[in-house]
Amino acid sequence: MKSKLNLDPKVVKSTRECAGRIAKDMQDFIDRHTTVSTERTILRLLGVDGVDDVETPLPNVVVDEIKDAGGLPRGVAYWMGNAMIQTGLEPQEIAEKIGRGELDITKLDTVSPEEAEKAIMPKVEAALKKIRQQTKKREEMIERLGEGKKPWLYVIVATGNIYEDVTQAQAAARQGADVIAVIRTTAQSLLDYVPYGATTEGFGGTYATQENFRIMRKALDEVGEEVGRYIRLCNYSSGMCMPEIAAMGAIERLDVMLNDAIYGILFRDINMQRTLVDQYMSRVIIGYCGIIFNSGEDNYLTTDDAYEAAHTVLASQFINEAFALLANIEEWQMGLGHAFEMDPSIENGFLYELAQATMAKEIFPNASLKYMPPTKFMTGNIFMGHIQDALFNLIAIWTGQSLQLLGMLTEAIHTPHMHDRYLSIENAQYIFNNCRDLGGEIEFKKDGIIQKRAQEVLGKAEELLHQVESDGLFKTIELGKFGAVKRPIDGGKGLEGVCQKDEHYFNPFIPMMLGGAK
Repeated sequence: MKSKLNLDPKVVKSTRECAGRIAKDMQDFIDRHTTVSTERTILRLLGVDGVDDVETPLPNVVVDEIKDAGGLPRGVAYWMGNAMIQTGLEPQEIAEKIGRGELDITKLDTVSPEEAEKAIMPKVEAALKKIRQQTKKREEMIERLGEGKKPWLYVIVATGNIYEDVTQAQAAARQGADVIAVIRTTAQSLLDYVPYGATTEGFGGTYATQENFRIMRKALDEVGEEVGRYIRLCNYSSGMCMPEIAAMGAIERLDVMLNDAIYGILFRDINMQRTLVDQYMSRVIIGYCGIIFNSGEDNYLTTDDAYEAAHTVLASQFINEAFALLANIEEWQMGLGHAFEMDPSIENGFLYELAQATMAKEIFPNASLKYMPPTKFMTGNIFMGHIQDALFNLIAIWTGQSLQLLGMLTEAIHTPHMHDRYLSIENAQYIFNNCRDLGGEIEFKKDGIIQKRAQEVLGKAEELLHQVESDGLFKTIELGKFGAVKRPIDGGKGLEGVCQKDEHYFNPFIPMMLGGAK
């Protein structure tokens, strides 16, 4: 299809290939390392769950014991497979004995890695079967119930109490929402464990736990039957427990997960080595089970200027795409992020926003683009805020976005009430219906403001990515090239949880998920 922006396909190709080389270079580092959270993910997929007598999650108990004994480079799959042979117990039973102090998993007699892997493979296959059943159930429900037209109306609930979240989520679905995002409680991304069970207290959001996922999934399935369309559930696969939460999402049939290769480094000060290793395991899971990931480029524009830093958003989209391809994620699962964050005082700011959104759609035509609302310049004036959201909605339908996180007129005042959410849904529905085919009817002036802006941003993104390739991604982040945030390679949280694999390490899930049918 001819570019409305008159983008040079050679420049797009060069930029994409450069991002691919950057990701491949990082993948060599990733393949040599593992982390405590990646190893805990293996345990969760094997069925290990629950807590010990002081409420420490059993996956943490097991991995910490192995790490403290110096056994982490061999990998938890080896130690668990070996323990199954030596004790005749199931993974959950082994974890419970360790939690009670009745077993030291590293002090048992040992077998070869091949024998340990053979012992554990039936559990791996059973876990993958369970995930495939959930994926098939999603497909069957969509086939039977149908789904909303794109852009999907994507709204948040954030009460802190999962049961109150259910009430608000079902109300939002009845009002027309297609995707419900349960916002995670403040600072959970910095916890190096996943809380257990249903939770009723959280600040600015609700804890991401497997039980909370189960509760909300059940509630959305119920309201989906009532309203006659499939309602998607979104949560966060990010932070210190990125791959663990991806595994929980796969098991409980989440549909969308916030997941980015770089976000946690920049905006949560999580060590870059830890994040890049963890994002790979999380994305392999996401790719396997048909979840759409949402990347976090929109956050760059909360710490940097949307006009001056637009090329960093595009460059990051290319990098996130490249990392996703290495994890066998299909294009339709790539919810690459961007945001409507231009300063409202800039003359022709709407045209620059339109150029950016059109460019994202042209360069990533098969991606499920996630478009984020204005937040940085929301002042508390609800009338002006509603107008800003309307312009945001107009660009979304014009440019064919996929996931539209609806702006709230009360942004910068309080967590949305149900009536705030209703007004936002009504705003989007009105504009989407009245402008459904607008994009197909309009072409842009040759060498006009919109075309020149898009070409300029693409050129700067290509230049930036070639510089990233020259410097390396780690050095680029240290220099603060993304989001105007600098992070040191040996700084941040979680570096102590990273280790180099030994020659006998194996993770049975990655090759099975990469090579298995979805």
